[in-house]
Amino acid sequence: MPPTDTPSTDRILIHGGRVIDPANGIDDRLDVCIADSRIIAVGKAPDGFRPAQKIDATGCIVCPGLVDLSARVREPGQEHKATIATESVAAAAGGITTLCCPPDTDPVVETPADIELIRLRAKASGNTRIVTLGALTRGLGGDQLSEMAALKNAGCVGVSNALKPLANTLVQRRALEYAATFDLTVFLYANDHALSAEGCAHEGKVATRMGLPGIPEAAETVAVARDLALIEQTGIRAHFCRLTTGRAVHMVARAQFDGLPVTADVAIPYLYLTEIDISDFDSNCHVIPPLRTTGDRQRLRDALQRGTLSALCSDHQPHEPDAKLGPFPSTEPGISGLDTLLPLGLRLVDEKALGLADLIHRLTAGPAAILELPAGTLSIDAPADICIFNPELIWQLEPGSMHSNGLNTPFMGWELKGRVTHTLLDGQVVHSL
Repeated sequence: MPPTDTPSTDRILIHGGRVIDPANGIDDRLDVCIADSRIIAVGKAPDGFRPAQKIDATGCIVCPGLVDLSARVREPGQEHKATIATESVAAAAGGITTLCCPPDTDPVVETPADIELIRLRAKASGNTRIVTLGALTRGLGGDQLSEMAALKNAGCVGVSNALKPLANTLVQRRALEYAATFDLTVFLYANDHALSAEGCAHEGKVATRMGLPGIPEAAETVAVARDLALIEQTGIRAHFCRLTTGRAVHMVARAQFDGLPVTADVAIPYLYLTEIDISDFDSNCHVIPPLRTTGDRQRLRDALQRGTLSALCSDHQPHEPDAKLGPFPSTEPGISGLDTLLPLGLRLVDEKALGLADLIHRLTAGPAAILELPAGTLSIDAPADICIFNPELIWQLEPGSMHSNGLNTPFMGWELKGRVTHTLLDGQVVHSL
């Protein structure tokens, strides 16, 4: 290590900003000192610390790098939609330093080689860290269990069958028991596939009026009830991905109160959009699970505030333009969300639906704890993954202001408040305005 009186090229001082680190209960105007890719001080700089670079964060918030629980980067297999290179740039521009990739790539993430491929391509891009979920069943086919021991040894942070159905409840029980053997968190998408069938919208008055096949609330709540029973039976640690109904959230809250090891998250579009937004057949509002009622939206917001939903994610799904053309049911579901995760979150703060520190917790320490990663904190000796954003900067979402390859968003044209000025990954500036 170089002498303390010589400025090292990797030493950075972030000064003048309001530091918010919910994991450590910090909310104050403090300096952050970085050396050797790690945080060495928050507050007073160590004796002899001479930075090679200073970042003026006056008027900005300094917080841990954001952790996104669900982002499909489309690689490998769907590079015509997006790539790890393009989406990691979008992540960095959004202050996101860690992305979690579901296993439904092509090929499916079910071998150490699949995990290593994604890791190496993320490392080559150098803009964000990408971790992966492994397949719960072989090829996500739903009947034969995957090699979970090999997946864990290769570094996967959990296992999931993504949106694919399991053959039956017995297979699910065996899969949960096997995952428990290796202390793996199982990420569950609560959906009864027999009930959701070929639906594309929430089953209700709007879908009926539009002639669209509906997905009932029960498709989610029946699945949650089944999953909770199996979680209690097997003792597995489980996470519910992207809940959309107030009733399902209530069931999870009760399970948490009873001591079951369960967590849950929500994707940010569901905190703004409802079934009403599909009234003009806007395919950018075609998502699975579907947008629910205004009552569900409010209950999701309440659950996020209470902490029943301990993480907020983008559920990023970039598409090429053709994927959103055609009749509503035949378009591909999903919203491109990396560019809007933080500003839409800050809008919740402006609407007094969530406190600023609570929002940052749901975007940093909350998801990091679910993934069991040493991220989402500005603790001493933690990796220097940092997001600096100006909460007052107003801008408009338009194709030219987006970094993702996917421009499929129903928020296009919205005036947003709050923009990332700097993102640091392992002490290196990977984005700056």
